[in-house]
Amino acid sequence: MQGVWRELAGLVLPVACAGCGRPRTELCAECRRALAWDGRGARRVRPRPEPSGLPRVWAGVPYADEARAVLLAHKERGALRLATPLGAVLAGAVRGLRPGAGALLLVPVPSARRAVAGRGHDPVRRIALAAAADLRRAAGDGVGVGEGAGARVLAVLRQRRAVADQAGLSARQRLANVAGALEVRGGAGRLLRRLPVVLVDDLVTTGATLAEAARAVTAAGGRVTGAAVVAATGSAFPGAFAGKGDST
Repeated sequence: MQGVWRELAGLVLPVACAGCGRPRTELCAECRRALAWDGRGARRVRPRPEPSGLPRVWAGVPYADEARAVLLAHKERGALRLATPLGAVLAGAVRGLRPGAGALLLVPVPSARRAVAGRGHDPVRRIALAAAADLRRAAGDGVGVGEGAGARVLAVLRQRRAVADQAGLSARQRLANVAGALEVRGGAGRLLRRLPVVLVDDLVTTGATLAEAARAVTAAGGRVTGAAVVAATGSAFPGAFAGKGDST
C-alpha cells in the first residue's frame, strides 16, 4: 500500500531529478546519459579479492555520482519509476554476459523481509522485472536477438537466517556474514533446472552475496551462467574512475 501512495504522489507533486536535483523532472537527459555511461556500455567486473564461487559478473555503470544518486533514490526514497531506466542498465549487463540463445531466468538477490517492509517495495526485484521487459522488447525489435529473448524473473531465493548489515564489514567479514544465509524456496528447484540462470542485483562490492546466491541456486540444481548488476564499486570496476576520485 505504501508503494501505491508513492506512485500517486509522484503523479501530482513536483519532482527533482534523482541524479542531479534539477527541478521538474524525475530523471533529466544528462543523468540518463550518465546511466548509459556515455555509451561505453557494460563491462565485466572483478572484486578484489574475488570470493570463491563467484560467477562471471557484468555491471552496467560505476557506482558513483549520478548512478549512485539514482540507485539510492529508487531504493531508499521510493522513486519507483526509476526502475525503468535502471532496468535498462541491468539489461545491458545481462547482454554483456552473452547468456546464449533462448529463454533465461533472472533470479534476484533477495532483500531482508524487514528491509522490504520498511521501504514498501523490493528494489532489486522491481529492477529485474524492468530488465526482463527491456530484454524481451529488444528481442522483439530484432536487437540483441538470442541475448535475453524470453527472459523472465524468478524470485525464488530467500534468506534462511538473519544477516548483519554489510556496511563497514571487510571482504572476509562479509563472506562469513552471508555464508549459508540463502536458500531456494521449497519446490522451486524444478523451475531452476529448466533454464539457465543469471543472478541479478543492484550493486556489487565484494561479491560475497552473489557468491552465496550462486551456491544456493547450484545446490538446488540450477545452472548459473553469470551475474548482472546495475553498478559496481570502483575497486571492482577497474579504470572507471580515471581522472576522478572513487567516491564509494
